[in-house]
Amino acid sequence: MPVITSIDDLKRLYKSRAPRMFYDYCESGSWTEQTFRENSSDFDQIRLRQRVAVSIDNRATASRMIGEDVAMPVALAPVGMTGMQHADGEILAAKAAEKFGVPFTLSTMSICSIEDVAEATSKPFWFQLYTMKDEDYVRRLVERARAARCSALVITLDLQILGQRHKDLKNGLSAPPKLTPAVIADLATRWRWGLGMLQTRRREFRNIVGHVKDISDPASLMAWTNENFDLTLDWGKIAKLKELWGGKVILKGILDAEDARMALKVGADAIVVSNHGGRQLDGALSSIRVLPEILDAVGDEIEVHLDSGIRSGQDVLKAVAMGAKGTYIGRAFIYGLGAMGEAGVTRALEVIHKELDVSMALCGKRDIKQVNRDILRVPEDFGGRWQR
Repeated sequence: MPVITSIDDLKRLYKSRAPRMFYDYCESGSWTEQTFRENSSDFDQIRLRQRVAVSIDNRATASRMIGEDVAMPVALAPVGMTGMQHADGEILAAKAAEKFGVPFTLSTMSICSIEDVAEATSKPFWFQLYTMKDEDYVRRLVERARAARCSALVITLDLQILGQRHKDLKNGLSAPPKLTPAVIADLATRWRWGLGMLQTRRREFRNIVGHVKDISDPASLMAWTNENFDLTLDWGKIAKLKELWGGKVILKGILDAEDARMALKVGADAIVVSNHGGRQLDGALSSIRVLPEILDAVGDEIEVHLDSGIRSGQDVLKAVAMGAKGTYIGRAFIYGLGAMGEAGVTRALEVIHKELDVSMALCGKRDIKQVNRDILRVPEDFGGRWQR
């Protein structure tokens, strides 16, 4: 068993064990990947302020996100095709999150279904919704999430149309993968992955297959999905979805102050400052760079979370110090899942928690709820001088 001390350790192991197309699906962005890169590199510009000779005994990282107790202000983000990174991936990640005490968010485009995850877990999880043209399907999907006792609906707003990810097109990404000569050659070196897939019956998008007519193979499913994203999604439709759900709603994909104010108007319980991990609008600013202007726009009137670029406990600490009430990890837990299954997701959470705890202490704080911008050194021009 390798010694895992960082998320990068898990990433290296993940790369050696996951099929290339699914590694590339995770570890890539759209177009030139500028936003994908800057989501992480912009965190490096923010420095921490060391403090000494203060008590750091009895430390606490526990917090709350949308009224739910969490072991640290971190949730597992919705990631499509998680069950292709490792057999039964969504189930394993949900179980690890539940045991650790952080929220798990299931993607609409998951391999394991809502019902699969609900059956394998004992606590409510969150469900992420893509809005589709097929309103009957969306209604039934929401009803299934409610029946599974999901405690929040996370509505993704920034994927009405797909940003182009070159690697996915070149690899012929599909679930399950098409067995071309190149894919077969790659899978021959990924025996752990293949053995796991042979032992599970979950190899397709189980939130869709069996719930939509005329979908019989991966090609028809991908065609239906690409053609059914709702290009007409607007704030009126979001308000109707909130009413249909009837519970807590988180709006994900906010990257502009005006959109944050609109989210407040429709009564969302929280917003997620996110650019979809750099997978949609390439050239958009990083999430951490726009977080301050979003907070300036809505203040304490709505809970603000941050997604995209989190790779360490120090990133979590910086986001919370900037004002975020919670953060989301996607790639960081996928690295762990692809490397070591459920144990890998647990290890990713442990690594992030230790980094968060120790860094918080070295900044002179012993409770995450005490953390504020005083522990940071932020460049004067970090927000940028962007002309409109």
